[in-house]
Amino acid sequence: MASCDVQTLLHDSIIHPPKLPTLRSNQGSHVEAASTGWMQSVTTDTPWEQMNARYERDGYLWVKNLIPREDVLDMREHYFQQLSPTGILLPSTSPRDGIFDPANDPLAHQGLGGAPDPATLALLDTAHATPAYRRFLTHPALRAFVRHLMRWRAEVLVDRAMLRHNCPGGRSTGVHYDKLFLRAGDAEFLTAWVPIGDCRPTGGGLMYLEGSGELGEEMEAEFGRDAEGLSPGERVDAFNRLMMEDGFLSHDAEEFGRVRAGGKLRWLVGDYEAGDVVFHKPYMIHAATKNEDELGRIRLASDLRFYEEGAALDQRWMKVWRHDDGL
Repeated sequence: MASCDVQTLLHDSIIHPPKLPTLRSNQGSHVEAASTGWMQSVTTDTPWEQMNARYERDGYLWVKNLIPREDVLDMREHYFQQLSPTGILLPSTSPRDGIFDPANDPLAHQGLGGAPDPATLALLDTAHATPAYRRFLTHPALRAFVRHLMRWRAEVLVDRAMLRHNCPGGRSTGVHYDKLFLRAGDAEFLTAWVPIGDCRPTGGGLMYLEGSGELGEEMEAEFGRDAEGLSPGERVDAFNRLMMEDGFLSHDAEEFGRVRAGGKLRWLVGDYEAGDVVFHKPYMIHAATKNEDELGRIRLASDLRFYEEGAALDQRWMKVWRHDDGL
């Protein structure tokens, strides 16, 4: 059976679950059901005024089918073709499907944020610089939407766009808000999170702490006050001595929501499909669920940050990602 037929069967077999599954992060057992909820999506024909209002109110905007599905799956196939020499894929499966070989240690096949061997690091460096990926970042449907949503005449995408894969059973993205990592720019930016393939709620996709933008701003203000004695370079560094070693706020979503957010905010998750894009604000707190995909699919996504043309952006991010860039 052709790979595209497999993807179509997988896609058509997915029915939106009637209730939320159990959500997990890297640490802690799970997030209590009463503290979780579904994200709300919009379609591309939603009036712009409604989408702008939703983005300002909720801190995120999940847009269904923004990029043609096959364009996204082509990118997924391209990426895993490059990674296939590492043995990450289940034998006799297609790179387009991106099925993890469970005979492997998932931590040994961790992408960004992990510690793979030098040969894999070289492949990751190459993957971020390929013409196919750089063209994908200029997709006209995505770029036109960004301009309309933000009411910008022209947008600038920082060159340090990232491809993150997360194998079933591996380590997922910890709790954070994006401003932690882009502190050197004064202007507000827009993050676009692009799942490159279907991603179930338990498949390692993003979950958002409902209405957490204000909490993120409060936390950043606290870090700023505590960092007054640091050098300018240290103050903008997400890995300075006031932060966790890896720059994240926590790896236990349940504890963070209960303790830091006082149990008042729910973790929201979506049932993402190839072609969807989620946009969010710089202080919106989010994390990734633990990848427990029942089909063994590797979660692959791209993190993109946009500024308005001419804005005071974080110049540290104006170079293509490399594993040794210190950011």
